[in-house]
Formats: sequence, C-alpha cells, structure tokens
Amino acid sequence: MYVGTQVGARNDSDFEQWAQLGVVNICSDPSGDPHKWTREDLARHKEKVNSYGIELDMVQIPLSSTPLDQSQSPNIMLGKSPERDREIESIQNIIRMCGEVGIPAVKYNMNIIGIPRSEREEGRGGSSNSTFRWAKMNQDDPTTIAGVVGVDENWERIDYFLERAVPAAESAKVRLACHPHDPYTPDGYMGVTRVLGTIDGMKKFVQMHESPYHGLNFCQGTVTEMLDDPGEEIADVIRWFGSREKIFNVHFRNIRGHKLDFMESFPDEGSIDFSEIIKIYKEVGYKYMLMPDHVPWISGDDPQGAAFAFCYGYISALLQTVKEPRKQPWVTKEPGQHKTAAWQAN
Repeated sequence: MYVGTQVGARNDSDFEQWAQLGVVNICSDPSGDPHKWTREDLARHKEKVNSYGIELDMVQIPLSSTPLDQSQSPNIMLGKSPERDREIESIQNIIRMCGEVGIPAVKYNMNIIGIPRSEREEGRGGSSNSTFRWAKMNQDDPTTIAGVVGVDENWERIDYFLERAVPAAESAKVRLACHPHDPYTPDGYMGVTRVLGTIDGMKKFVQMHESPYHGLNFCQGTVTEMLDDPGEEIADVIRWFGSREKIFNVHFRNIRGHKLDFMESFPDEGSIDFSEIIKIYKEVGYKYMLMPDHVPWISGDDPQGAAFAFCYGYISALLQTVKEPRKQPWVTKEPGQHKTAAWQAN
C-alpha cells in the first residue's frame, strides 16, 4: 500500500509537488466530458502523469457523488431504459479503453441524493470542518428527480448496472471500485433508502456478480459514519472486506463522533486511531492507495495544498511504522546526487 491522492491538479506545479512529496500514485481524469473520452485522451493523460514520475492508478467514470440532477449518467440510477443502456454502453467503452492504455482501476458512485451535510463547524485552531448532525438537518427535505425509490428498486438498478459493467471489467482486467453512500441516513430520507449506507448493504453489494474486478472504493470515513462505536467496530469491518480482497482504494479519513452525529477531522484527531488501523490494512494484505479526503479548510495562501500536504506526510509516516515497502527506500545512507532544480538554476 502507498500514499495517493484524488485531488484535481490545478496546474502542472501540483504534479511536481506531489512527486516531490512522495505522492507518486494518483486518481486523475483527462479534461472534458467522460462520455466523450477517446483512447487517445486517456493515453495522453497517462503519459503526462507518468512524465512527472507518477503512476495513474485510477480514473473516475461518469457516475459521481453529486445529486442525481447533476449526474453525467442520471438514467442508471433512475432506472430509465433505453437511456440507461446508452450510458452503460459508454461506461463499458471507458473501461475497455482504460484496459487498453494500462489504467488498472476506475472508481464510481451509485448515488441519488448526493452527500448531505449540516452546517460547517469550527475545528482545531479555527479550521472549518464539515459535519452531519441529523438533529440539525431538515428531515423533511424534498425528494430528488428520482422521486421515492424503495429498497427493491434501488437494488434492481444497481444489479442492472453490475450485470453489464462487471463482465466489461473482467474482459479489460480493470478493477471497479464503488464508493458507499455518504453518510448513512435513516430509511426514506429524501425519498430514498440508501442501500449502500450500511455495512450489511456493502456486504451484499460485493457478493453480487462476484468477481476479483468488482469491489470498493473503501471510504473509511463514510464507513465509520455508519457505526455506533467507530473506534471499536472499524477494524473488523476492514478485516471482512480486506480479507476478501474487495478493497481497491481507501479514502483514509477520520471523523469525530459516530452514526448520525459527526464532524470530519484531520487524521490525527478523530475517533479512529490511525496508528492502529494501519496495522489492520497491513494484516489483510491491502496493496493499493491510501488517500486523504474531505480535509478541513484551513488558513493561508494555499489552504488546500497545505492541508493535504499534512495528510500525505502523516500517511507516509504511518506506512513507515509498519515497514511497508516503497520504491524510494525509507532510509538512504548515500549522499544525494540530483539534478539542479529549475528554481536553483535561475
């Protein structure tokens, strides 16, 4: 396992900084509408990422975490044919092209209501942190364009997609990594029962259309948001999915709190002891990216860059504590011999 990121590069300097910080595996997308991507678009993007000494581990297919009315492929979760068949065919094509150019995984969401949150609150040192306080939510929020979607309808739409996407992934040898529903919400909120918002639902999901190419974008933050006592329960959840090799990516983030009442936090200050949890990922043989996500907003000229840089360093230090191998040795005794940096040359 190794540190990664899915932060969108604002410019070429971000790629340079990631490489300088030791973040040499990323999820990153070519520009433009994914439904219009070509094989050449993906190949060029991979070549650009590789030019910075970074591996392109994953891209996002056009099924994101946005509410359904903002989705690039709304008909899949609307269950609307033949429109969903055209969207699935396009996604099958993206998967095939990823296999052809050597991108080993794609991530996606099967979302209807987006990511509900309550008002942000002040965190450590005056940071601004995302929260979900069910007691403070408008529990009568209106339904989305999907209307009322029951459990059986939800599972049918998910099954319909998997029945067609998993064989495409197997053929292309590309892993499909699905993000669970963030956060858990009581049944019927906004007209939807979020079937991927519980541990049992996630277990059912990974056993549908069983395949080594069908698994999870395992958002540890989202999973802890499903638990009554995250600090005690999360290890066994990781063991269940990890031992079955169903974890294809990890959003390595923390929360303070529990189901229906939490604040998102930095990794070193939440309800989960990351120094212990890293040992569980090691135990189950997890072998892909650990990436920060939903980092609190902080002060400064580059608050996003600084906050994520802290998390990259924190994750790297944890990986060293469990002696996880990496391309660059953890200890280097020889004096460095490096090219003069551009800023020094000037």
